[in-house]
Amino acid sequence: MRLAAFVVGLALCFTPAAAQQVSDPTGSGDSLVWRMPPSSPNMQMLMAPFMGIVPDVTPFLPGPGVDVLTLSEATVGGLVRLADGDTLRLEATLLRREIDGRMIKVYGFNGQSPGPTIRVPQHSTIIVQFTNRIDFPTTLRWHGVRLDNQFDGVPGQTQSPVRVGETYTAEVYFPDAGAFWYHPHQRGHIAQELGLYGAIIVDSPDLDYYSSANLEETLLLDDVLLDDLGILPFGFEAPVQALMGRFGNVLLINGQPDYRRSVNKGDVVRLFLTDASNTRPFNLRIEGGVRMKLVGGDLGKFEREEWISSVIIAPGQRYIVEVMFEEEGEFALTNRITAVDHFLGEFEYQVDTLGIFEVSSRPTDFDYSAQFETLRTYDGGFDEVRAQAGRPVDEELVLSLRIGALPLPVIRMLEMDTLYYPPVEFNDAMPMMNWLSTGMNVLWLMHDPAPDVDPRDLGPATGWRFRQGDLVKIRLFNDPDSWHPMSHPLHLHGQRFVVLEQDGVPSSNLVWRDTVLVPVGSTVDLMVEMSNPGSWMFNCQIPEHLGAGMSMSFVVQPTGA
Repeated sequence: MRLAAFVVGLALCFTPAAAQQVSDPTGSGDSLVWRMPPSSPNMQMLMAPFMGIVPDVTPFLPGPGVDVLTLSEATVGGLVRLADGDTLRLEATLLRREIDGRMIKVYGFNGQSPGPTIRVPQHSTIIVQFTNRIDFPTTLRWHGVRLDNQFDGVPGQTQSPVRVGETYTAEVYFPDAGAFWYHPHQRGHIAQELGLYGAIIVDSPDLDYYSSANLEETLLLDDVLLDDLGILPFGFEAPVQALMGRFGNVLLINGQPDYRRSVNKGDVVRLFLTDASNTRPFNLRIEGGVRMKLVGGDLGKFEREEWISSVIIAPGQRYIVEVMFEEEGEFALTNRITAVDHFLGEFEYQVDTLGIFEVSSRPTDFDYSAQFETLRTYDGGFDEVRAQAGRPVDEELVLSLRIGALPLPVIRMLEMDTLYYPPVEFNDAMPMMNWLSTGMNVLWLMHDPAPDVDPRDLGPATGWRFRQGDLVKIRLFNDPDSWHPMSHPLHLHGQRFVVLEQDGVPSSNLVWRDTVLVPVGSTVDLMVEMSNPGSWMFNCQIPEHLGAGMSMSFVVQPTGA
């Protein structure tokens, strides 16, 4: 309630300016105007100090001047199976799609939004010809794939952006089995939310790698930010929502808000889960007592399969789980979270339905219940990692925020906002403060420990150099005393790591990862296998944070160099 009283007082101190109206002169029907993001009734009471203030970047919507009804309607992403040496042609274009009764412009690959799921054998190499026909230059990243450095898709570091109308050819090698995905890496805060991404499944040659299952489903989790006029504009020169990232208000699976899957009674279903949202972590659960078995993570399988009631997945992360539907009926896939209400200073429990599994009375064609009941183990090659876990840390990173010329009401709200915060942000608790914070006026940092340095003088860590074959211990600390501390999903390019411990508690079930969620105030120790030479990026997977500076580079020198 202290925040509520503060805002009432603050509202009396500011006279709103006229709202910025930026219309589309081409007559395409787009509402290209900065408008306040949708919010709860409690949040609407906080709006008064912000009336008339708009982000300090140009609003952008896809396909300016293009009538949405002239566009091809996006289809649901299909499956493309490729063998070693095959060529995949991906053309990024403008499409249309209906979501919650609103027809909006989106991006997609080959007429599909999200793009096709790519399924390839482990140790294969494919040729990808990417043609860019969206509104701006971009690149493609093969998230989690330990491919050759020159094809990593980081603009300005490993390649130049692919200009509109041009084609770029990459060779993508898949050394690891598991679930991966591809997505843009320039203006990703726009293109990714608009559906320009797709899943990758890499199959092990070991036919016994997974237990038997009746079905396999690839689920891409996402959200989109809409109001009555359609999709809310993005920032063009830099992201808006740079404080917490762009949370959507419509939750999606495979680009759809109404995912449904029919299965038979007794079916075992293997789910390949990917969080493709800009910033939203999900806490997934299948209601009705359906059991879930955790099998794999980013780059392979866990040491031990285990029973779980839910799985928390952050942007960029992947999980492989198996479920068995033992009873007839409908079973909801839900997102169960603890949301923050900053106006009241309270936490509240929320449950959203993402999709439905419809279980028929027809019995399964093949009974795999015995295999499902078995919790298998896996030798992931972790012996050397464990042997060196107790050694000193090689490198340290601190995660923090530096603020610039933010509107005064936002600064005042930030001062109050730091009185309490959740370890992980599952919702946008301050949509106005977030919306007005752009990549032009906030700087997210991954910096060396510097307790005596003024935050205004901090910059990203530099000078990290390793040799191919090194095992490197890296400590991450998410500073709770910075401006608006929040959780960050950090993604390491080109390598793989295990989480050794978090807040002094050792990990008991290891898995190779490339993305780790670091809660506010937490210290996380990683052991990184530097196997892939080149110049690589370490960044926050939230594209609004990446667009606000949250990255650093490191070099892995090849053996013998």
